Amino acid sequence: MARDRFAPDFDPDCGDAALTNACHDIVIGRWQGLRDLLRTTGADWLARGHRVRLLAQACAGSSTTETWLAAEPRSADALVLRAATETARAFNLAISAGRGVPIDQHRIDTAVTACLQAADAYLDDPTPWISLISVARLYPAGVRRQELARWWDELHQRDPYSVEGHLQVLHYYSARWHGTHGLMYDFARDAAGVAPPGCALPVLVQYARVEEYRYAIDAGHTGQSAVGLGQHWSNDGALSDVRRTWQRWIMGRPDSGIAPGELRDLNYLAHAACNSGDREVAGALLRMLGPRATRTPWSYTGDAEQQLLKWRKELKLRG
Repeated sequence: MARDRFAPDFDPDCGDAALTNACHDIVIGRWQGLRDLLRTTGADWLARGHRVRLLAQACAGSSTTETWLAAEPRSADALVLRAATETARAFNLAISAGRGVPIDQHRIDTAVTACLQAADAYLDDPTPWISLISVARLYPAGVRRQELARWWDELHQRDPYSVEGHLQVLHYYSARWHGTHGLMYDFARDAAGVAPPGCALPVLVQYARVEEYRYAIDAGHTGQSAVGLGQHWSNDGALSDVRRTWQRWIMGRPDSGIAPGELRDLNYLAHAACNSGDREVAGALLRMLGPRATRTPWSYTGDAEQQLLKWRKELKLRG
């Protein structure tokens, strides 16, 4: 009997059914579902960060957050979502303008002000500080080092092992934004080095490797041979990084299900393991993920679905 064909599930909400339901409310102009979702999420910072980030992307093209704030102007959750939404809108403008084209600084300032207001409204929440560090990238010259350090301290005090928070700093320090490859990798390795067993922070090194690759592609630095490009993923350092992340994160991780907020991180490690040539780790990660997948980082190196099908076939994984 023929095996069922494997089909990756690229659910944009990463299997978070409650988030999907709330996003349907945005489509029909209701804000009450967003309020209820964030209220029940509470101080689960992993779930809260995941939900706020994706809700903000969905709200960026509507007036849902403004309608919620008009009805409940003192709602801390509404202010946190408004901050993330203004951040998403600023990035949407930057994407539309094109790489290297500055956008109206007033739009960036508006997002920064919204983030600071949200931080004041919900003192324990790390999410507004994540949004703040994210939008800081859009200033053409970045922000003053002391300012970024202060914002980072605020975030770190609230959630010292936030992958999303660290990731925003990593992007800021990258060569595509306001740093260098070396600064980016130093930050990733320093964070990984202090992470306790089972913490996902070691995967920052895999994010850094993807960021370096994207920089080379964006800058047109593709004059190397195909072999040279391939070695970006499979050199000895890349392979060692994969095994180190596997040992420190996955081997120390509780044997539980995959939370929606960590699905992207696992896909980054699986992508790195497949391309590094570590068949044992790659196979274990793809079995662990099953059909659940995120389009990034697979989409940076080709068609996401075709790559997953190819690697599963090479590793002889059943559909």
